Amino acid sequence: MKQRVLTGIVIAVFLVGYLFSMFTFVFPILNAILSVLSVYEIHKVTRVKNLPLKILSELSAALVPLACGSERFADVPVLGAVLLYIARDPAVIGVFYVLTAMVLMLILYDKTKFEDLAISLFGGVCIAFSYGCTVLITSAPSTGKPEIVSVFFMMFSFGCAWITDIFAFFSGKAFGKHKLCPKISPKKTVEGAVGGVVGAVLVNVVLLLIFQKIAPSASFPQYWLIVLFTVILSAAGMCGDLSASVIKRNFGAKDFSNILPGHGGIMDRFDSCLFIWPCLYLLLRIASIL
Repeated sequence: MKQRVLTGIVIAVFLVGYLFSMFTFVFPILNAILSVLSVYEIHKVTRVKNLPLKILSELSAALVPLACGSERFADVPVLGAVLLYIARDPAVIGVFYVLTAMVLMLILYDKTKFEDLAISLFGGVCIAFSYGCTVLITSAPSTGKPEIVSVFFMMFSFGCAWITDIFAFFSGKAFGKHKLCPKISPKKTVEGAVGGVVGAVLVNVVLLLIFQKIAPSASFPQYWLIVLFTVILSAAGMCGDLSASVIKRNFGAKDFSNILPGHGGIMDRFDSCLFIWPCLYLLLRIASIL
């Protein structure tokens, strides 16, 4: 328990720094690091043995969040130009990445199953883009939106992920009777899921109220929209959590790693967020907020 608490304090300190770096070049770098570590953990749990394929996937995992924040590196020689090119024409880079990955599968076919290729592509594209979405969300100032709005939405996303999880745990303990997905996660219940969503809605409404007091002139979404977004994103976060559980169950792992003693790995902490961030970015674009 002591180790878990100490690690929790370290995570909290990191998150504070993470939020304070949102509008600097450090933010894409932090997301690139988290992205690489997440893909590394996926490779480790799924036991992918093709080293060049893993390196290629982890390189993509680093480049995608950086490319999403390419304008922040405009003054950096070479790197800035490379990232800007990737951001402007991602299809070319994507095709090159997929073809290279397939060639590596063929070259090292004795060490590589097709599922290894699929896992690496999933990590290098999907997981990487999820982290990249945080950078896109915090690029709102470039579109004329106040920075405080981006801060709100990042905190809002964490609320949808972790507040949902906390309320779901206690609601499930108190009222849980009907299993949600017994074959995937036997302890999760329907009552817990509902309690998690309700708790997240309440917390995010209060969060909006606080931000409106802090910045009354900023254009925040209406309360009904925050409630709707929270319901959608809380459900998405639970899907992310269950998806991570499926991967671990399929490969007989308890945690993705022990990089965070008492808390597991980066994927164990951010699995919900990896579903929430792309959904949030999509909702914000649909609602013309970004």
